[in-house]
Amino acid sequence: MIPSIHRQGSSTFGLLRYLYGKGTHEEHVDPHLVASFDHLAPDPGRDPSATKKDLAHLLDQPLHLLDQEQRPEQHVWHCSVRAAPDDPVLADDQWADIARRIVAATGIDPGDGAGCRWAAVRHADDHIHIIATLVREDGLRPDHHRSGKRAQAEARLIEADYDLHRVAPGDGTAAKRTTSAERHKADRLGWDRAAREELRETVRRAVAGAASTDEFLERLKDAGLLVRTRVLPSGDVKGYTVALPGDRNGDKEPIYYAGSTLASDLSLPRIQARFTTDSTPPGTADSQRPERSTSSSAPAAARRTTAHAAWAALLVLDQGSDDGAAAAQIAATGEVLDALAKTSALHTRGELRQAAWEFERASRSHTRAEFRHAQDLRRAARDLVYSGPAFGRGEDGAGTAMVLDTLVFLALAAAHWHAQRQHAQQAEAARRAAAHLRAAYQQAAAEPLMVLRERGRHIAPSLRRHHATTVRAALPGLAETVLAEPGWDTLAATLADAERAGHNPRALLAEAAAGRELDTADSVSDVLVWRLRRTADLPLYAPAQEATRANRPNDHMSAARTMPVSPVSRARRR
Repeated sequence: MIPSIHRQGSSTFGLLRYLYGKGTHEEHVDPHLVASFDHLAPDPGRDPSATKKDLAHLLDQPLHLLDQEQRPEQHVWHCSVRAAPDDPVLADDQWADIARRIVAATGIDPGDGAGCRWAAVRHADDHIHIIATLVREDGLRPDHHRSGKRAQAEARLIEADYDLHRVAPGDGTAAKRTTSAERHKADRLGWDRAAREELRETVRRAVAGAASTDEFLERLKDAGLLVRTRVLPSGDVKGYTVALPGDRNGDKEPIYYAGSTLASDLSLPRIQARFTTDSTPPGTADSQRPERSTSSSAPAAARRTTAHAAWAALLVLDQGSDDGAAAAQIAATGEVLDALAKTSALHTRGELRQAAWEFERASRSHTRAEFRHAQDLRRAARDLVYSGPAFGRGEDGAGTAMVLDTLVFLALAAAHWHAQRQHAQQAEAARRAAAHLRAAYQQAAAEPLMVLRERGRHIAPSLRRHHATTVRAALPGLAETVLAEPGWDTLAATLADAERAGHNPRALLAEAAAGRELDTADSVSDVLVWRLRRTADLPLYAPAQEATRANRPNDHMSAARTMPVSPVSRARRR
């Protein structure tokens, strides 16, 4: 249940004409009264003898108790109350009760016998409009201070009483809601969503990993947006506005939106706060955009970097010692999701785009983000953008699976962090994003896990027993669960790879399990696989035929003596 207090107006008749009219796009159906201050107000929708002027005159009568100079110019109070999309259709008498509760809670008609005159009009299944005159019957002005917050509080009680969808309480940081006129225009033009929403997503993608104002603005133009800037006499850019080429007004002129009207954190000063002197990789000037990499290994390498940065961010949220650092990590995670959605393979793109869309609400709160703490994630987002699109097979597909495995935990950690601070909407948004990330992970991980599982199934029995003993020694509380999972084969193949690379599998397993809880994992063995391959810097993907020599009995020991050891492995053994 979402109440919205609209801007006060000066014409009761004008608002009634709209409410009882056909709507901007013929969307109003059967406009009629469901409630009023005295239960006897004329209804121009159902009573042929009543007119809108009659109702307007009745509502405005208290104005005549005041001298002309005492009458408030903006005397029309207007509140719409909308049900959630998944709520049942309410009856008129239910909406009438809701209207009375809203006007009482907001101070419009508190029940003292001298409240304001009001009426509630319904012209659609899912919402009503309440119109009131802001002069009481006793000639005084109503106490409707902070009526928006008071209406929201009452809406939470209404949801509980009517068993409706529970809306998380707001905190004033949400992006501006798309208007009904914008939605109807999108439907009329055949767009998937309104211009405001399309622009907000496009601007967020342009922010992801950007290192300078010039780069950010150039990305907006590359995305096909119309961009206008406001420049100070010094030459510095003060602000920007954007428009979709096909979104025009009645005069055929583009409709521009300022970044701050798309979302509070998309104003130019808030975007520039993300840029720091170390946000650009060495050798790349802030004002110079790097060329997109044409190397087939670039997307996979970018995903490895992102997985490491996401794990570090996860540890920051778990420690919870610095709110500014944690808020920055969460906001930068949003940049990573935007970059992944932009460069992901087709089979994961839909879920990743939805995850990024949901998480943007979690990335914005009243906690000031100190972005100097989140530059690793921002650089990772930049690497994703400029490494080019992934095809979702081979090393880049496995890299996507590995980074998504970590991002699921990171989104859940963000939800927990927000919940601890009573950020209800942000916590709920992070949980929704985690669900989409899980779905994307399942799509991305299917092939690489199948390859690893096939390798694990062909490991010699003696070697499987050897690795099972390692699991029992390293994870005494989880061993039997892990060994019974379908993913045990993939873990066995990973332990074999780690041992061949010169690592201590038992120490790696213990470290992977201790690094973060595993209770929320759908498959403990799969999570351990990606943690081990990330920590030990193991190849993420290898065709099954490459495992033939490594899977022979006793070859795991000789291979460890002859195979070159990576710098990461040497450092770990030291």
